[in-house]
Amino acid sequence: MSDYSELVNEIDKKYKSLDQKTEAYLEGLLWSKPITYWDYIQTDALLNLQVQRTVFPDENVFIMYHQINELLFKMILWEIKQVSYAENLTTAFFAERLMRISRYFDMLTTSFTIMGDGMEIEQYTKFRHTLTPASGFQSAQYRLIEFCSTDLINLIDYRFRSIIDRNTPYEHALEHLYWQAAGKDYKTGEKSYFLKQFEEKYKDLFLRTMEEYNTINLWQKFKELPEADQKTPELIKAMRHYDYTVNITWVMGHYNAAKKYIDSATGDGEATGGSDWKKYMHPRYQRRIFFPELWTEQELASWGENV
Repeated sequence: MSDYSELVNEIDKKYKSLDQKTEAYLEGLLWSKPITYWDYIQTDALLNLQVQRTVFPDENVFIMYHQINELLFKMILWEIKQVSYAENLTTAFFAERLMRISRYFDMLTTSFTIMGDGMEIEQYTKFRHTLTPASGFQSAQYRLIEFCSTDLINLIDYRFRSIIDRNTPYEHALEHLYWQAAGKDYKTGEKSYFLKQFEEKYKDLFLRTMEEYNTINLWQKFKELPEADQKTPELIKAMRHYDYTVNITWVMGHYNAAKKYIDSATGDGEATGGSDWKKYMHPRYQRRIFFPELWTEQELASWGENV
């Protein structure tokens, strides 16, 4: 009984501190319905988000797989935010959240067989044309993960890194990010339609995020840890694992799945958005590396070449 009275007193203190009447909340609790799994998870809403554009059954596999990816991207961003905004960040908290993030990407990496081996090539080559000019390139959350993981210079197209530094305006940096190469002719400056669409919707969000995480991305938070902890083999291994998984293993899983369908006997070799997808996706071309300081010169020089 004392525990019950103590609990009621704590509830009363909580609402009084908010200048609220405890009785009103208790009465609301009296008349409220018990929560159910389907209401809490919003199952009905979630299962009604799959809208096919064609009659081919495997299009549903394609849609659901990409929706699962986006949910995992959201989980990754949530974990990064906890690290970036943690007060009195500890090495233990950083390492634990980093392992969560890595597990999510490990799951993404191993899941590519769902799409890579889970659709009939003939069906894909037919329904994919109804997706034009949409492209997986247009996943904004994936771009946000990149901004939140590393210093911006590491996302700049390798050809332009020598002319860009931390004092470069964000908008100028955005124009020279590695993924611009998939939809921009640098000789003419002309952008493809799908890139224009992408930037029209997300440019402001990208610029805000680039500025927000400039000094609080994962790499910057790692550098805030005690110097001795930064040299811990286990933590360095975890950082390298995340870097390699995102920028080589996951990318190559995506690349190989795309190659199977786009370069098949019935495929036309072109991405739905019209991008030069092979040079955009393959790590040896754009050399996407989140934490280059944690790799040897030889590893950096051969990045993505033996995969």
